Amino acid sequence: MFGATGYTGRLTAEALVRRGVRPVLAARNAARLADVAGELGGDLERAVADVSRPETVRATVEEGDVMVATVGPFVKWGRPAAEAAIAAGAHYIDSTGEPPFIREVFERYGPRAAAAGTGMVTAFGYDWVPGNLAGALALRDAGPAAVRVDTGYFITGSAGAGAMSGGTKASLAGVAATPSFAWRGGSLRSERGAARRRTFRVRGRDRSAVAVGSSEHFALPRIHAGLQEVNSFLGWFGPLSRPVQAVSLVGSGAFRVPGVKTLYAAAADRLIKGSTGGPDAGERARGGSHVVGAAYDPSGKLLAEVHLSGVDAYTFTGEILAWGAQRAAAGGLTGAGALGPVDGFGLDELEAGCAAAGVGRVDPG
Repeated sequence: MFGATGYTGRLTAEALVRRGVRPVLAARNAARLADVAGELGGDLERAVADVSRPETVRATVEEGDVMVATVGPFVKWGRPAAEAAIAAGAHYIDSTGEPPFIREVFERYGPRAAAAGTGMVTAFGYDWVPGNLAGALALRDAGPAAVRVDTGYFITGSAGAGAMSGGTKASLAGVAATPSFAWRGGSLRSERGAARRRTFRVRGRDRSAVAVGSSEHFALPRIHAGLQEVNSFLGWFGPLSRPVQAVSLVGSGAFRVPGVKTLYAAAADRLIKGSTGGPDAGERARGGSHVVGAAYDPSGKLLAEVHLSGVDAYTFTGEILAWGAQRAAAGGLTGAGALGPVDGFGLDELEAGCAAAGVGRVDPG
């Protein structure tokens, strides 16, 4: 469990211990590791590992292990864990929601993991497991006539979009400075973030969302022959979705100017700090999530729509990471290379795992 002293890492470690798993806790600060281990039972094995010294990360993992990584932003700090897992011959699961890192796992690390005979499941948290599940269920319900699938993510409850961890804020800031991607015309294509916008009917009202790069673009075409288009939308911004599109459009041009992207990254590092904690248990209990998957035929006719609802994003992420790690350690991760949630664990198994983690299928109304 690499990143065990961070916000998401701690939630995941707690979930693992509740499941009866005894993870090796790894992070860069020995004193904080000892504190976490003590609070979780006192006698869990610990390992000091720092991404600035990749050899220390490599030393934490052996062949046959499962490496769970929650150290973000992943575009900045995520590579040592991925490299370590491949070198050791270990399975790898991470919590990133960052489109550039997702693409790197599928395109760069995936072939190397396949050659090593190990599996890599990136973005195995609220970003982007529920959309993969909702999209896959909608495609199964729709049958072979479906050629397009849209997924949408929404925050519910009273916690609001402001209840974000420092890591989430840092990740979103980094993503704003990078190109996105989508599955279009039967292949992956680069595009700017928030290039598209649409509304979904959620709990009786229309909610706006903007397009994002996600693991759905890589994973869903694998499980549905003939899928021509995948759209993933983030509805966290609500009425600000259209302004977010405008900022993305302006930014995509500005970042082409030499030096602007570097200045933006430096400013983001100063203003938004990762590993600054996140919503407490009470705030998480007041929050929730709603995810939609919708499948369409070539004419744009809706064939099937699936709604999932449940706990807040952070609670779900900790629980589903623990579920995935335990399944992988028990031999439940099938295949090698970069895997999606469905082809890695199976659709029915994933649906059961998500329900156990607090997010399940509900009536669209």
